[in-house]
Amino acid sequence: MSRPADAASELRAVLPKSVVARMDWDRLELQSGSLLTKELAALYTDLLYRTRIDDRDAYIFILLEHQSSEDRFMALRMLEYTVNIWKRHLADNSNARALPAVVPVVVYSCHEGKPWREPTELTELIDLDDDLREALKPYLPSYGFVLDDIAALDVRELLAREELTATVSVMLTLHKIAYNNPKLVEQLVLLAPVLARMAADPAGRDDLITALNYLIYVGGTSGSDLQPLLDQLDPHTKEVFMTIAEELEARGEARGEARGEARGEARVLLQQLAFKFGPLPESVTETVYAARPEDVRKWALRILTADTLAAVFDR
Repeated sequence: MSRPADAASELRAVLPKSVVARMDWDRLELQSGSLLTKELAALYTDLLYRTRIDDRDAYIFILLEHQSSEDRFMALRMLEYTVNIWKRHLADNSNARALPAVVPVVVYSCHEGKPWREPTELTELIDLDDDLREALKPYLPSYGFVLDDIAALDVRELLAREELTATVSVMLTLHKIAYNNPKLVEQLVLLAPVLARMAADPAGRDDLITALNYLIYVGGTSGSDLQPLLDQLDPHTKEVFMTIAEELEARGEARGEARGEARGEARVLLQQLAFKFGPLPESVTETVYAARPEDVRKWALRILTADTLAAVFDR
């Protein structure tokens, strides 16, 4: 969602319609940098967009949650990010007399299909009974975030979201179904219409490459696994898909010949990481497969004592 059009499609699907109507989508601009610590960057992906709402400055903070368990204190974490965004804004606008709106959005795509069950409102985390909470309400911080619980959606429900670009639709679906899923092959068939939309886009080839890489490395699919999906594609999409698949297979063979043993070690390391820390972000999978053999071996030793995924890769 680092492209404004893709981010806008997700936001149009999850924000209140009254807000969508007043947002200046043509002014949606991705801001540089990350608000996450090094440790959290291994578990989440964050994106900060600046825009205008009714000709006023506003920000939208998107946090993509890839892990298999929810963060109970996510509302507090999102409030911290919001405060940091305000501080950054005031540092850049010394004459400001008001704070811009910051809309916090969490996209949760648990690979295990467990719906989000933790509080989305900060007040729910404060240890008070209902009577005291109501009495103290004027003095307690009122804060919540927009939750897009992909894990709670059926695949067909997700693919039926008309607002989503083809790229966002495919990648959210793959995040949901690709990892360790015995029904992956039959569910991939449902992607045929949206893959056709992606293939028809002149810029869609790179996105198809990303999707296929994800299927190969995270989903563990092979050419034969993709055949039921290929049978559902129109001739043009099938040709594009097959060409890319053949290119990726050739690259994989070339890497395998060049790296042989190291690639096997990388695969074992990824299995160990997934066993200890749960489903892995795509960035981690790509990092391990692209790494030098000596780095793979170094990380394999670190996993024995590391308490977090980030600690394995921390320099």
